Amino acid sequence: MSETTPIPIPPLLPEGNAAAPEKVLRKLFLTLFLRGRSSRGLQKTGAPTSVGKKLRVVLILYGLFGLLALIFVHQSVFAMSVYLHGMSLMFLGMFVASSAGEVLFNKEEADILLHRPVTPKELLWAKIRVLVEVSLWIAGAFNLVGFFAGMFTPDGSWLFPLAHILSTTLQALFCTACVVLAYQLCLRWFGREKLEGLMTSAQVVVSIAAVLGGQIVPRVMFRMEGMVQFSVKSWWIGLLPPAWFAGLDDTVAGARSGSSAVLAAIGVAATALVLWAAFGKLAEDYEVGLQKLGETTSRPKTQRAGRRFLDRLVSLPPLSWWLRNPVERASFLLTAAYLVRDRDVKLRLYPGLAPMMVMPVIFLIQEHGRHDSGFGVAFAASYVGLVPMLAMSILQFSQQWQAADVFRMTPLPGPTPLCHGARRAVLLFLTFPLLVVFGLAAWLLHRDDPHILLLLLPGLVALPVYSLIPGLRGQGVPFSRPTEEAKSAGRGASMMLIMFISMALSGIALWAYLTGWFKWYLTGEVVVAAIAYVALRLSMANAPWPAME
Repeated sequence: MSETTPIPIPPLLPEGNAAAPEKVLRKLFLTLFLRGRSSRGLQKTGAPTSVGKKLRVVLILYGLFGLLALIFVHQSVFAMSVYLHGMSLMFLGMFVASSAGEVLFNKEEADILLHRPVTPKELLWAKIRVLVEVSLWIAGAFNLVGFFAGMFTPDGSWLFPLAHILSTTLQALFCTACVVLAYQLCLRWFGREKLEGLMTSAQVVVSIAAVLGGQIVPRVMFRMEGMVQFSVKSWWIGLLPPAWFAGLDDTVAGARSGSSAVLAAIGVAATALVLWAAFGKLAEDYEVGLQKLGETTSRPKTQRAGRRFLDRLVSLPPLSWWLRNPVERASFLLTAAYLVRDRDVKLRLYPGLAPMMVMPVIFLIQEHGRHDSGFGVAFAASYVGLVPMLAMSILQFSQQWQAADVFRMTPLPGPTPLCHGARRAVLLFLTFPLLVVFGLAAWLLHRDDPHILLLLLPGLVALPVYSLIPGLRGQGVPFSRPTEEAKSAGRGASMMLIMFISMALSGIALWAYLTGWFKWYLTGEVVVAAIAYVALRLSMANAPWPAME
């Protein structure tokens, strides 16, 4: 909470019959989630009053994705529940991992609340209730069709909606508690010096685990005939959280087998254990973490040396040719520094990009050894081409967004040079390494047929066009907009939308490759991409500064 926030802090220990401190805290953090932490652009009449109103577009997208549950109507309750819980785990894991750092550890907030008679457990529970409430909205939207589709499975019953509501709630609590527990363990074991880097690493690990759980688990289970149920031969199913909560659904409203009852017991016990450890045993570490994050420490000499190295690097070819404009070079250096050093940016950016690294790998490995059609290679190239779009949209937000007003006070004709500098930093430090990694993986998996690597070209051709889209209308200025946790709730939907677009483009490229039209397709794409690139550059050159309010 900065000094410019329009939301007054209510008394946390009111007199008389007023609300209890935990209720006041919960209302305060929910209001911050709905309206953001800044006053810029805030209009009281248009401010959302509920999570549903705030996230209505995102919830509609999740509801549309939930229609895929109808494919599993002819499967068992356990099979459908594994799919629903696997996808829900992916969405919830991405949201919680992306938002937890912003919600739990805010330096300005600690300066205010730590001086009030509020216990760490009350403060932690108030924030967790908001995270869980938003998670339940997301899970409810995605599972809306599944709540009723489960009744029409061969072994389903009218109890399925009730059982699935219970299991989904337990899964949301389990997912949130796991992230909080990871942070608290980092605080206890490693201390202040390594906390910020470990928080970022923990979020990246959770994001990757959530995507792997949502994508790999259902596919592996359904391909292994006769092993969809938990048994001695398929003991590994007991290690998968989606199977735990699917077992609860099957125990209440499905086949009611003994193996499902065991999985349900594991899920309930694991959720209770994680909740006890995160919000009971280690709650005191949360206050210590807030205090340590608020401490100021001298910057190590290695960071200053790193900055000098980057300054020398941009003065040498080929970067000196690429960054001739001094404003673009300054924006490039600023973005690079934030990518390496700023805790707020790292906690939002890298967990958001982690799934981008996982999905192409899943398709490459899944396709290898079967028919090797090349779809995984085409998908990896198209998918990585969309990384700059997501990265640039995330980099627009910062807790130091007020400092970006200095851009408007300098004699610049518009925001375009700032957008180009940030875009080139993203291309060099984020997109290029991913292209190298996926290109190397594709070559290792397809050494017997190197010609299939030509499917990487369509994604490379489209990459420059994708990178310009976030800067249209002057919207790509880095670190110029206040941070809002609600933005993180839409990343799961954004990722699914990006995945569908990438699959469509990859399918067209693969069709052209298999039918002998690849040269013509690539030539046409180069022409269209060149025209689009020139048109976007001209549009950005005349873009005005976006309105401040």
